[in-house]
Amino acid sequence: MGLVAPVPLSTVAREWGRIGALGFGGPPAHVALLRDLTVEKREWIDQREFEDAFAACNLLPGPASTQMSIYCAQRVAGRAGAIVGGLAFILPGLLVCLVIAAVALQDEPPAAVDAFGAGAAAAVVAVVVQAGLKLIDPRRGLVYVIAGALGAALAGPYVVAILLLAGLFELTRQKVLSVMWPALIWLAAKVGALSYGGGYVIIPLMYGDAVEAHGWMSEQAFANAVAYGQITPGPVTHTVALVGYAAGGLGPALVATAVAFAPSFVFILLGARHFDRLRTSPNARAFLDGAGPAAAGAILGAAVPLLGSLDTTWQWFVLAGAAIALLARIPPLAVLVAGAIAGLATTLF
Repeated sequence: MGLVAPVPLSTVAREWGRIGALGFGGPPAHVALLRDLTVEKREWIDQREFEDAFAACNLLPGPASTQMSIYCAQRVAGRAGAIVGGLAFILPGLLVCLVIAAVALQDEPPAAVDAFGAGAAAAVVAVVVQAGLKLIDPRRGLVYVIAGALGAALAGPYVVAILLLAGLFELTRQKVLSVMWPALIWLAAKVGALSYGGGYVIIPLMYGDAVEAHGWMSEQAFANAVAYGQITPGPVTHTVALVGYAAGGLGPALVATAVAFAPSFVFILLGARHFDRLRTSPNARAFLDGAGPAAAGAILGAAVPLLGSLDTTWQWFVLAGAAIALLARIPPLAVLVAGAIAGLATTLF
């Protein structure tokens, strides 16, 4: 690992904040922006190190693009840089999600806001299915794909156990108390520390608790929250803030966000020096050979409850249009925004 002169924290805050504010399009966009900044423009990190670090982050639970943002910031400005860069990357999208939550999760949200979310929620079903299909490799653990899909579709609160069982073969999940705080903290911890397979796998992890077990959100409100998490900048994990807001307002939203993102900081601050060993570890690869396909299946299974939230005819037309658009290789972000605009247009007639 080569040495670079320490980068001022003010520079880290500015550049990582810019990525957090402009990072529409999910992890691929975030990683591309980080690579452009740290490898190509500033040459703070060489390309091989960047690619190896990204491979290692993909072996960790939690949001890989957030972990990469923390890793790159630590690489150029030390541990203080990791904290400043990570927060600068996370906060812009979080603020947008909190504003959306305050408006959209009212008892009687404005009709235009409700329709906007419902349109995006219809389109997000197709986006979720596409994400799951892209992760499936038929040569690798197809039985785990099926287990994950069935678990997400039929046993929402317990899907995390299915994901871990696929990797470890034997692990039990203990139920938490049904009061809001322990349940919300458990939900956020699952999102941050137990989610393998990318941002979309948080959908089945959250659905069972937020909708079925505790009733913090209706199916439609949850589907809307998933869509909002997709069309705002920054990591998809921000969706947990909307769930927390629905559970109890601003305080729970902030606590849930902190719990969900904390493991990423811990993994990078304490584990970055072990990345080479992790990336080449046969044990890590063996675990991911089970948990990874199960996560892909869980993403596909998450489409089932999201489908259940579609309760108007026009949403099914939006879903069909979204599926056709994705087959035509139109970017998912554009599809989601188009679905939201279509929903908004229904309020004009």
